[in-house]
Amino acid sequence: MPHAFHLPAQMAELLGDDSLTLEELARACRRAPEWVSEHVEAGVIAPQPTDAASAGLVTWRFASSTLVRARRMADLEASFDADPYLAALTVDLMEELGELRRQLRQLQPPAPGA
Repeated sequence: MPHAFHLPAQMAELLGDDSLTLEELARACRRAPEWVSEHVEAGVIAPQPTDAASAGLVTWRFASSTLVRARRMADLEASFDADPYLAALTVDLMEELGELRRQLRQLQPPAPGA
């Protein structure tokens, strides 16, 4: 399996539009649920907006695209002992670079004979 740094953002599309619970996201990132909670409270991982709280409790749900972002952040933190904010900034830049590369490929004409 490729390292999380090399997972394309489109991989989240393979997961569909299903949302993940806090526990599912934590398990997929190989982290404790507290890790996810701390990152949500720090503002570096965003849960999906909810219409209503069930029985007065807020239940966080996460978009499948958040999984790719969270795994990259977890790997950066573990590999480089990165601060959560630095890991989030790095992931933002990785996502931006990926988007710019996609746009550039769309602007380039196809190679002759391809």
